[in-house]
Amino acid sequence: MNAKAFLDSNILVYAFDSGYPEKQRCAQRCIQNGLLQEDLALSPQVLSEFFVVVTRKIAKPLSAAGALEIIETLQTLVTVDIDYGLVVRAIEAQVKFKISYWDGLIIAAAERAQCNQILSEDLNAGQTYWGIRVENPFQ
Repeated sequence: MNAKAFLDSNILVYAFDSGYPEKQRCAQRCIQNGLLQEDLALSPQVLSEFFVVVTRKIAKPLSAAGALEIIETLQTLVTVDIDYGLVVRAIEAQVKFKISYWDGLIIAAAERAQCNQILSEDLNAGQTYWGIRVENPFQ
């Protein structure tokens, strides 16, 4: 596994949320570039959060079938499975960086995928966790 950037669920959601057109275009560019360069990673956590948000919480929700089609399109990306070791590392991140467990799981997955950055609107842009820098593509 070796990817340049880990994709947080919020970036993936914005790519399909027409309620924020500027963020949508930016997120789509990030994902398209990552697909072309084959340098993005994500996890089942990201895909699960994406599915729930785009089918229930955005202004114009997608159908379950539409969301599944998008998820299937992303199967070429590096996917970091959640296992015992990743859970332990997420807890270590939570304790060390004083963040939520779920953010720790994102950081642990990005570390496992050997990413040097996390694309996220939720984590603090510019912050570095175990050598992985958070970048907010909307700034």
